[in-house]
Amino acid sequence: MSNDIKIKKGLDIKLKGAAEKAVEKAIISNTCTVRPEDFHSVIPKLAVKVGEKVKAGQALFFNKTNESVKFTSPVSGEVIEIARGEKRKILSIKIQADKEQSFEDFGALKVDSAKAEDIKARLLASGCWAFVKQRPYDVIANPEVAPKAIFISGYSSAPLAADLDYTLEGKAAELQAAVSALAKLTEGKVHVSVGKNGNSPLAGLSNITLHNVSGPHPSGNVGTLINKTDPVNKGETVWTVAAQDLVIIGELLLTGKFNAERLVALAGSSVKKPRYFKTKIGSEIATMVYDNGVDKDGNDRIISGNVLSGKQVKPDGNLDYYSNVISVIPEGDDYEFFGWNKPIFNKVSTSRALTFSWLTPNKKFELNTNTNGEHRNFVITGSYEEVFPLDIFPMQILKSCLYQDLDEMEALGMYEVAPEDFALTEFVCVSKQPHQDIIRKGLDLMLKEIG
Repeated sequence: MSNDIKIKKGLDIKLKGAAEKAVEKAIISNTCTVRPEDFHSVIPKLAVKVGEKVKAGQALFFNKTNESVKFTSPVSGEVIEIARGEKRKILSIKIQADKEQSFEDFGALKVDSAKAEDIKARLLASGCWAFVKQRPYDVIANPEVAPKAIFISGYSSAPLAADLDYTLEGKAAELQAAVSALAKLTEGKVHVSVGKNGNSPLAGLSNITLHNVSGPHPSGNVGTLINKTDPVNKGETVWTVAAQDLVIIGELLLTGKFNAERLVALAGSSVKKPRYFKTKIGSEIATMVYDNGVDKDGNDRIISGNVLSGKQVKPDGNLDYYSNVISVIPEGDDYEFFGWNKPIFNKVSTSRALTFSWLTPNKKFELNTNTNGEHRNFVITGSYEEVFPLDIFPMQILKSCLYQDLDEMEALGMYEVAPEDFALTEFVCVSKQPHQDIIRKGLDLMLKEIG
């Protein structure tokens, strides 16, 4: 039995360069890099040193504030560099990967008969707990606090996002093992959303409450699923897990191995052959990007993640821990003379003032990173509400974060939001305000002051 969730408010940004449904095996990366900055609010404490040999699944560091939460190596090999910043802050751990991979053996687990404590211990020991996030605060979940429900979005509506129906194909056994295990960690339900007209492997699973979602982006965001099914109130906690990470969790439970393999979409208008690649978390992206038509001398931006909420990486950078798409689009460092005072046909806009994208709703655009304007104070236009489907006032909650009114932030619904929920309002913002950064800082303040 499924429940339909139809979103009317939102915006589909159709871009050129969607990945074709063809898979290539990426050239094996020589190194793998894990960055503690991918795990927000975690204070890392090293468990390895330079020159040490590690297996895939062996702990590299753990959370200083909760030592049971470990972060493990995606590959086997030798630790060749531990980069540090100011005050000896750990920036990254680089591993020289072995040609023949060896794995830490955690042992297979019979999920149907396993106790919740055994499942939790296995996820913590293997590093798979890093895939379990919580709201409030959008950080790695506290294993000592039971959630009232668990939410999984199996539908990607972001521009150029990887097609989860395709990337999860053939992984039904791993998916079932993962959701059955997660269902034992909560007294509530495991809510799973899929595209209404899709063919998701998640739709046939047991131990879940299925929701068919439709409508424009952000219909695929897990925040939308939470808001429309079981919103988070003060004192409550929910967990979220990305659909792509269920496969890694399921394989760990079935085989005892932490296999960080991931199907990654290489997409964007600067990519001549957009397609999918089989690689591992933390792998070098240069082998995928520059071997598939991206001009090395081109003026492009490489993004680990989607174009709305991903983060920019350098050409010699690495795939971050949670991304399953690498987006490459033109760098927007050029300026149009009188660009504000002439008709615009090649850009997406929710306004009809000299813009005409609303006339061609199915047209695909080749957009760059130019913000087309400068930073200024908030201008009240009502455009945020047009693309924000949550039952929250976006302008008011952003302002409350800026002037740090904790009581107002609580009352307006900060407990259930994450930065990605404000990616579209940031896109349409005529004031060019960094909405996602504002929300992130607001959540950090609440975590520090309220906990």
